Amino acid sequence: MAKQKTGGLGRGLGSILPDIDLETVKPAVETITLVPVEKIVSNPFQPRKEFEKTALEELAQSIRQQGVITPITVRRMPDGNYQLIAGERRWRASQMAGLSEIPAYVRAASDNQMMEMALVENIQRADLGAIEVALAYRQLIEECQLTHEELSEKVGKDRSTITNYLRLLNLPAETQLALSQNKISMAHARALAGVEDKQKHLEILHTVIERQLSVHDTEHLIKNDKPTVKNQQKKRGELPTLHQSVQSRLKERLQSVVEIKRSQRGKGTLTISFNNDADFERIIALLEK
Repeated sequence: MAKQKTGGLGRGLGSILPDIDLETVKPAVETITLVPVEKIVSNPFQPRKEFEKTALEELAQSIRQQGVITPITVRRMPDGNYQLIAGERRWRASQMAGLSEIPAYVRAASDNQMMEMALVENIQRADLGAIEVALAYRQLIEECQLTHEELSEKVGKDRSTITNYLRLLNLPAETQLALSQNKISMAHARALAGVEDKQKHLEILHTVIERQLSVHDTEHLIKNDKPTVKNQQKKRGELPTLHQSVQSRLKERLQSVVEIKRSQRGKGTLTISFNNDADFERIIALLEK
């Protein structure tokens, strides 16, 4: 039997999404019901793409003992299934715990309203990674045709904060990956964003990770960085066209930092950088081909 609960949208989403028709949504919001786990489908607008297995198992164990304390939020679909709006971790953990039903708020919402609710509610999560937040911001802007100012109002963040997150998506893929894997912080990434030369950017990134530099030390390194290999070569004379071509082709082929140094007499070195043993093996495999 469905359990009734009084109240409206609540302080959070009601204030964040003022455009939602409260009269339309109210009847569904007041209802907490048990929904079959197998009839729930994943949320296509979920910012989090990866869920830590250990954390899910711990949550599943808690659910076995205590049940699902906070209901998930879903909307009913025309085919009789339910689409997640919020609570994917609880839903996944409930599946692992062997539950056949899960308590849920059933809300009425259009595709646009559902997307806004899902993204905004998930953005508020403290454990969401910086790149995941940035991708969610971009999706809200593109799908809902929002300005930075409008998005700022919806998520309760300063416009400058929105802009700083979105700038992360312009970083090289390797820097984004390092940020996602917590090898660098968002403050490190913001400092690196000011280094436009990609080769120099990656050189500094590798130094920051290898030496575990603080944000202050990173900013100092960027400010006082010595001339790059390319600039040093300009002082001694440009690399011959052949060497430049080979260097570019190797970078593209190996997807790694490649440096060629050559003296006026033709003597020099070829340096290929790698990040770890797995990356080393990848490069060797490509070279052997």
